[in-house]
This record gives sequence, structure tokens and C-alpha cells, in this order.
Amino acid sequence: MFVTCENPHITIHRDECVCEMSMVARKVRAPGVLAFGIGLAVASPLYADVIRITISSRAPVFNGQSFGAVGPYEDIKGIAFGEIDPRDPKNAVITDIELAPRNARGLVEYRTTFTLRKPVDMTKSAGVLFYNIVNRGNHGGPNTWHVGGDPGDGFLYRMGHAVLWSGWQGDMPIASVSAAQEGIDMPVAKNPDGSAVTGRVWARYVSVAGRVNTQSLPGATGRMSATLDTAKATLISVASETPSGVKSGVVTIASSDWAFADCQTVPFPGTPDPTRICLKNGFDSALLYELVYTAKDPYVLGVGMAAMRDVVSFFRYAAADSIGTPNPIAGAVRHVVAMGSSQSGRFAKAFVNLGFNQDERGRIVWDGLNARIAGMLGSFNTRFAQPGDIAELYDPGSEGPLWWSDYVDRVRGRPAWGLLHRCTATKTCPKITETYGGPEIWYSRASVGIAGTAGTEDLPLPDNVRRYYHPGTPHGGGSGGFTLGAASTTAGVMANNPNPERETDRALYVALVDWVVKSTSPPPSVYPRVGDGSLVPNTSAAMGWPAIPSAPRPDGVVNPALDYDYGSAFRYNDSSGVIANVPPPIRRVIPTLVPKVDADGNEIAGVRSLLMRMPLGTYTGWNPIPSGALKGRERSLAGGYVPFAKTRAERLAAGDPRPSIEERYPGLWSYYSSASAQAEALVKQRFLLPGDAVWLMKQLLTDMEASGLFEK
Repeated sequence: MFVTCENPHITIHRDECVCEMSMVARKVRAPGVLAFGIGLAVASPLYADVIRITISSRAPVFNGQSFGAVGPYEDIKGIAFGEIDPRDPKNAVITDIELAPRNARGLVEYRTTFTLRKPVDMTKSAGVLFYNIVNRGNHGGPNTWHVGGDPGDGFLYRMGHAVLWSGWQGDMPIASVSAAQEGIDMPVAKNPDGSAVTGRVWARYVSVAGRVNTQSLPGATGRMSATLDTAKATLISVASETPSGVKSGVVTIASSDWAFADCQTVPFPGTPDPTRICLKNGFDSALLYELVYTAKDPYVLGVGMAAMRDVVSFFRYAAADSIGTPNPIAGAVRHVVAMGSSQSGRFAKAFVNLGFNQDERGRIVWDGLNARIAGMLGSFNTRFAQPGDIAELYDPGSEGPLWWSDYVDRVRGRPAWGLLHRCTATKTCPKITETYGGPEIWYSRASVGIAGTAGTEDLPLPDNVRRYYHPGTPHGGGSGGFTLGAASTTAGVMANNPNPERETDRALYVALVDWVVKSTSPPPSVYPRVGDGSLVPNTSAAMGWPAIPSAPRPDGVVNPALDYDYGSAFRYNDSSGVIANVPPPIRRVIPTLVPKVDADGNEIAGVRSLLMRMPLGTYTGWNPIPSGALKGRERSLAGGYVPFAKTRAERLAAGDPRPSIEERYPGLWSYYSSASAQAEALVKQRFLLPGDAVWLMKQLLTDMEASGLFEK
């Protein structure tokens, strides 16, 4: 049965579109060649971009809750259909764009879901579109900022900002995502004769739990095995591996002892499957496994960047699509501020580096960008890449510039380049706030962007960039609160770190918006630097790490930047192209610096939260792995917490050099009074909103009284 589309010229039956063009029916297939049938019975647009949107639903947000003078919000969900001109120089940077299937007009097609959250009455909008780049398809972002949960105090909605999400990650096709996620259908690269594009790739499995025998190939839908013959692949197990990639206890697993198969319900050798591997005797959680094989059918992943560019540009500038479907916020957007967190923040930096903040008409896309907790770049425009990769061995992401202004990378022999190189030339650079926490330094190599590849200088920040460091926080910040009790333990050696980032992030978002809308300069940058001695080599001695009896030492924990030889087909400054050397040889270890600490082990540089200014323990941006092949190395994006002793007697008995709670704070009201003064100072510096200061002081008093930390 056919389902009629909103466009009367198009009907869809499962994976097929029937397009009526000039009274002549044309049938095109979607899978593989990605022909969505978006040809229209109207003149082709002058530029290739989003040419059609369909709206699938409208619904009130939070049951129609009203947000101050702005009133209620509504969610509009739909799909944007777009075209990219592979001949446009702005798109030439997309890896394999020349191998993407083209429609009758020679254009490359995609479709992406979108969610637009806007005031019901757009006359009450502030004129700001907040584009929240999804992380692994998930909305996240501003919802985590609301005090009291989502919607909580409605921070973003009371400001009157419209919010837009859309898909960009190629290995998350629309059919695979949930209602709370965004997906994208993009082309698969094919050779000119139509045959499959193939190439060698790697996959790693670390600490596989439960002695299971089957694992999926990572990003399998875009890198399935080209053959089921295990003799044409290599699988090894590793007993241990250093941060610089030195392996020990390496065993090559016989090709007869594993299969490209699913053994979850059928015994080994299982059901043949080019997207999974089955190990005859099961995976040992104490070992690391590394697979090298030939993959096929890579997505043209850079299309996701062009799609994001075009979707934002459509909602910012267009009145309607090519067949007259109105833009729901047409004429209401005066400014666009984007935010990417973690993976999506790394994607945002790559987006700017590759010149995508200029649309095909030459217009600016984002006026402002908050690149949040994003230390490096990532695998976003590389053949057979896994966009969900972070910073494990061999993963691309620290090869391109991690700095904003042009800098000559003499260590690796690369010419002057910076993340703003292209947008500076086209005058389309956004105003940028960049925020880091501890794991961005300890795990995702942010210090290289601060001190360069030699690690001996402070690279200058351009006038349109501010950088702020959250000292002693886990990735994205902890849960907050003012209690001494040890937080729940994690997979790391230390307990969970409660030190928050949320309140600082809210203040910095307001500062960025004021910078974009009112040209009000944000607070000066605050982060660790080489020049003042607050960014140092990653050893206990250089850091000034105290001998805390219950805590590990930071030596050997940091995840260093490594100089890989990916081959001549890889474009290092773009972090794009084709990786020919698999696995890639490591040329050298790049100096990776870390923040200096005080006598308590707390970092001295950055925007300290109220909890960090009134510490109840040591808050680290690192937390080593306690066991297994990667023992002692930084656990992915983790932080740690070691509480202070409550009394002097407890401290002395433990041999802890850090003063106890009773030695630091005479009593509850003394603590409260000092915290109030610190909160006032943060407000004055514009690192804390006045309303959040009031909320934090209430939380502090409630937590302290409930915990009984101070006797009344």
C-alpha cells in the first residue's frame, strides 16, 4: 500500500519513491544509491541545499507548560531532504564525494530527521536559534542544564530561544534511531564501475564482559567485512598495552578458532555474518583483542557536515522549501548559536576546520559556537571511519590542528594551519567559547591545542575565541552536592567525582549569547598555561601531587597524543581522507601536559566551581583503570574523588597530609558564610548566574544539615 507524502508529487512505498515529474512517472530506488526521489515538478533551485521538508508531527512540549513571558513551546518533527553539489569547491573537502552516487541532475542526495522546539508564539521569541548538535544521535545538551531536571527551571526556554536538532552521524541511519534521537541516510561510496569500495580497517575489543563469544564489528553498517574468509584477516589477543601502544603477551588466534559469524544462538562456527565475529572459546575479559580485516561499503561520512550546514541554513534563511512548505520559524531567526558536547563538540571543531560554516551561497551558518568538553577532533570525514570513536589507540583525532590560530607544527613537519584557517579567509568564523574539564586534558589530548606539539609554549587565542577550564571535573561534570560521603565507586580506582560544571556552563552560555547578540565581551579566558607554571609534564613530581594514602598516583595515567603514519592518502590538517597503513605505525609520542595541583591535589588553574572553592576532598580529572590489559591507564573520560578525613584524629591515623574537615572549617555557618562570599565572587566574574547562586546556597544548607557533617 502506498503512503501519500506531504508533497503531492511524491508517494513512498517502503524503500521506494514514485516521483511525478512533468506528468511523467519515474521510479527510483533508495537503498545503496540513496535515490530518494526528491526531483520536483518545479525549476531546479539555483543552489543545491535542503530542497524539501516534511513535517510528521507537532506536539506541545512538557504538556504545554508555560515558560514565563515566552509562553509554551511546541516540538515539530520531520525530515529534511537535501542535495549537495559535488562540483562546488565548498564540498570538495568531503572524502569520497566523487564516489557518491548522483541523481539525474548530478547532485548527491541525503535525508535527515530534525526536531525543532520553538515558542508556540514566535513573536515572543528572542530571535536566537540554538542548534544543539546531537551526540551519537541523542538530544542531550540543554536538557542537562535545567535546575531540577528537564524542564526544571526552563533555563533555555525562558530565554525564548528556539532549539533545533538534526542528524549528521552516517552510521546512524533513520531506520535505526529511536524517537528521541536523530538519524541520517547518506550515500555509500561506490567505485565508478559500481563495485564495492574496500579497504583494510581495524577493530579493538577491550575488557569484554561475561565470557561472551560474539561481538559486533564497530560501525558494521558502514564497514562490514568484504569476505567471510578469516584467513584473510588477523585477530590477536594482548595481555597488556602501554599508552604509547607497546604490546606484551601477544597471541595470534588461529583463523580456524574464530569466524565472521553470530554464535549467540548457534554454536561455533555459528551463523555466517559479515557484521560480527565469533570467538570459539569466548572473549577473556582480562585481554584486549585487535582485529585487522578488509571492509566494504563505507559511508561518505562528510555528507553529514554538509547536511548540518544546509539544515541550519534552511531554518535560518529560507521562507519555504522548493514546493512551498513553509519554514516554521521563517523570518524569526536573527542569530544562530550552536553547541556541541564531547563527540559533537569535536565534530563542531572539525566542521569549522573544513569550512562548513559557510553555506553554498557564501552565508555564515553559526554566529556563535560553544565547543564544550571537546579536547580533540575525530573520525568524521575519513573513509571507513567510526564517528563514535573517542581517543583510543589508532583513532584519528589529534593529527589535525587542535589550536584555533595558524601554527607551524614543526614536531610533525606540517605547515601553518589552524581550525579557523578556512573561515578566516571567507570571513565566516563564529564567536567561540571552548570549555574543557579534566578528562579532555587527561584523555582526549586538549593540552596539545593549548601548548602545541612541542609542549613548550602558550599558543595565542584569536580575538573571537575564549577558553575556560573546569578544574577537577569528570567528563561533563559531576552531580554536584555538598556532602562528604564517598560517592559510589566506579570502574576506576577512585570513587565518582561529584564536582559539577552545570552552573558554570549556564553562565558561559548566557555570556556567549550576549557576545553574539549584543557584542558584549565574555569573561577573559581562564585555563592552565605553560607560561605561569599551571600546565606541566604529566608526572607526580611536576604536578606537585601529594602522597594521599588512599589514592593512586597519576604517573603513567595520561592518554598521550601519538604521531601516526596513516599514509599519503590521509590529509592530516583536515583529519580526513583514507588511512592506508593499518594498523598505523607510531612515529613518536607528542608531549601531553596536565594541570598543576595544590597541596590537596586539586588543580589550581581554571574556573573553580563553588564546591571546588569550598572543597570537601580531592577532585581529579583522571581515574586509572584498575585491572586488565589497560591497567593503570586513564579510564575513558573519567574523574575521581578522594574525600577529606572528617577529623584530625582520622587524618593522622590514615597518614593523610590533607587537613581534615574540622581543621579547615570551624562549623556549618562558617562554611556557609565563606561559600556565600565565593558565590558572590563568581557572580561578579560572570561565571555564575545570580539565580543559580541562590539555588546553590539553598542546596548547600540542605545537604550539610542532612549529612550532619558539622555538629550544631
